[in-house]
Amino acid sequence: MIRAMKQDDIAAVQQIAKLSWHDTYEGIIPIEVQVLFIERTYSKAMMMKRLEKTSMYVAIHNDEIVGFANFTRIDNDGDVELTAIYLLPSHQHLGYGKKLLTEGLHNIQDAQQLLVYVESDNQKGRAFYERNNFICMEEFDEFFEGHPLSTSKYVYNLKTPVNT
Repeated sequence: MIRAMKQDDIAAVQQIAKLSWHDTYEGIIPIEVQVLFIERTYSKAMMMKRLEKTSMYVAIHNDEIVGFANFTRIDNDGDVELTAIYLLPSHQHLGYGKKLLTEGLHNIQDAQQLLVYVESDNQKGRAFYERNNFICMEEFDEFFEGHPLSTSKYVYNLKTPVNT
């Protein structure tokens, strides 16, 4: 089941973010950089702000939250960004990511395109987006919390619908 995130879900989402980040970025992003990012970006205050200003959804399995997705609102250019889609490692490859993505897509139909930025070495993430009809538009180098990374920008064109 997929539903809109509620304030009561914050602790579960924080835990999923932490576990999935460590699982996904082990060997890619140093653990101390991950910890700093998670502590800041998924603090209670930031989660409250996300609930107020963005669209968040949670995936439920056996009454437990096993994943979440976070979409921005449509900007002036008609773009929406998928800022996060994370699942517990034990619940990856079971269709929950696709269901979270589909829920978000159904709620942004007035947008032109959905953007997502993925660390270029995140092969699991890249494969997920490519399986779901996102196109890699560019790769660029940047600093993430002072750590050099290569980032891939993916785009999903909402005006040329594909199977969702």
